[in-house]
Amino acid sequence: MIVLLANGRYSVIGSYRNSDLLIAGNNTGKAQEAVRQIQEETLNDKVEFLYCDLASLKSIRQFVQTFKKKKIPLHVLVNNAGVMMVPQRRTRDGFEEHFGLNYLGHFLLTNLLLDTMKESGSPGCCARVLTVSSATHYIAELDMEDLQGSRSYSPHGAYAQSKLALVLFTYHLQRLLAAQGSPVTANVVDPGVVNTDLYRHVFWGMRLIKKLFSWWFFKTPDEGAWTSVYAAVTPDLEGIGGRYLYNEKETKSLAVTYDLDLQRELWARSCQMTGITDVTPDTFSG
Repeated sequence: MIVLLANGRYSVIGSYRNSDLLIAGNNTGKAQEAVRQIQEETLNDKVEFLYCDLASLKSIRQFVQTFKKKKIPLHVLVNNAGVMMVPQRRTRDGFEEHFGLNYLGHFLLTNLLLDTMKESGSPGCCARVLTVSSATHYIAELDMEDLQGSRSYSPHGAYAQSKLALVLFTYHLQRLLAAQGSPVTANVVDPGVVNTDLYRHVFWGMRLIKKLFSWWFFKTPDEGAWTSVYAAVTPDLEGIGGRYLYNEKETKSLAVTYDLDLQRELWARSCQMTGITDVTPDTFSG
């Protein structure tokens, strides 16, 4: 099994004791430390790091090329990179950073790896795409006329929109995979409120509350990652996709995420932005 994570906290993936584990991210120092820690905790020396900057479409494509040259299977892809409530700024490709990194980076990475995942999965043992969203998506709005927040930028609104987009993306991806009869499933994971350094850009009062009461309100990184681990390995989700999972249980996402037309519209726009072919018309024709 190959488990591919894009940034995030890694130490909790010690459950994969006999698996090949590939960590992808843009922080070489942290990733190498994670590799060392996982190897020590699990006695698994089949752990590797490859550089991938999800804020750069070029870097994503280079990463995928490097990965595919290894000619190894990919059974689980965990999309878990992100920024939160950062000041208004752009990725290397000119996208608003929340939308470009949190959403489009994962969109392109997943699509470029799908052929490998389809080859790796099989009936009764599907490969799995797990995308980490957030409860923030419940208060988000998707502005299809201004996805980059050019007219009015709000750090919180931009972050929430990126998390909403990930849910819509996952549901449409699952519909495509099911229609194609692919041995791959796609689900969304909500880790809950987790005590990480993502909060460094939030209002100082929130940072103070986090510092004082994190033991009460916030999950530890290991606790926050458990639903991702569960979704990656549980037999209960074999062959099942299109689910929103919180605390290892299926729950309902925001009502608008089930809008098939909105799912399709966002997918088509995302294909245009990332320069890939939209297979939706051919998949659902007739």
